Amino acid sequence: MTESIANTAQHEYWNTVAGPRWVGLDGFVERRIGAVNDLLLARSEVRKGDSVIEIGCGTGAATVPFAEAVGPQGRVLGVDISEPMLAAAQRRIAESGLANISLMEADAQVHPFEPDRFELIASRFGVMFFADPVAAFSNLLPAAQPGGRLCFVCWGPLEENAHWLIPYKIAERHLGPPEPRPAHAPGPLAFSDPAYVRSILDTAGFTNVQIDKETPDIQSSTPEEEARHRKKRRSTPSLSAPWPGSSMRSTPTRLYARPSSAR
Repeated sequence: MTESIANTAQHEYWNTVAGPRWVGLDGFVERRIGAVNDLLLARSEVRKGDSVIEIGCGTGAATVPFAEAVGPQGRVLGVDISEPMLAAAQRRIAESGLANISLMEADAQVHPFEPDRFELIASRFGVMFFADPVAAFSNLLPAAQPGGRLCFVCWGPLEENAHWLIPYKIAERHLGPPEPRPAHAPGPLAFSDPAYVRSILDTAGFTNVQIDKETPDIQSSTPEEEARHRKKRRSTPSLSAPWPGSSMRSTPTRLYARPSSAR
């Protein structure tokens, strides 16, 4: 990436640690949160022929369904800062045979997107990592067509995420509490407060913001797959659900701004 990067720490992390690790898990995480893809597509009201930009597209697990939904007359642009994840997305797209997807390695907070281009700005867990969320959404707003929509999914509070809270409590019991982090620091739980998110979107210029609390199932896996997952993550605590082969209701997955008018 040769253009400017607003959040150098996240760029380094997703290119050297999290991105390669995610790709190395061979779809483990994607299978766990498959229901979130269905939720995002349904709530985004994506239509045939739409032009869609997906922020934080990762390995393309939601990109391909969006491309299928818009059909040959529509287009999907997937944007991410992680080169390893984009490489995995490219392989997924090639396997799908779809020809209406483009990928871009860029920092969505500062990249100069084509104005008035997209009917839908979408993201699945990709917008909580901006260094300056107001600047990021202010930068994305002009890319939407008049009357365009913003729809994204992000995590709610840790206390409502049993699949994270249980292993967190176990680790805390053995290792003690972690060091305090600044409120709303970039990370998975940065957007867990709906009032904070609403203030960001309002300040950035979005209107008709709707915030919904959703409860999709987070799928765990077989004991064999859990063992492989833990082996690959031997240096860090596992975030896998505690009951292999079952599903766990994830109370806090939230959908923000559905549909939000971008003008």
